[in-house]
Amino acid sequence: MNISNQRMLRLPEVRDITGVSRSSIYKWMDEGKFPLPKKLGERAIAWNSLEITAWVASRPDHEEY
Repeated sequence: MNISNQRMLRLPEVRDITGVSRSSIYKWMDEGKFPLPKKLGERAIAWNSLEITAWVASRPDHEEY
């Protein structure tokens, strides 16, 4: 994993990158089909950008963005 390219993404950015709704993201997280976020604080979470990029690339209907 290349740390220099890693960022933490909040939900709106994850939705923009994946094209997936909030409800689908949380449903798939519960099913183990989507990366889990990291806790940033008491009420804040974010996703690792490298995990989201890998998830997008692993999708069967993946197209280059």
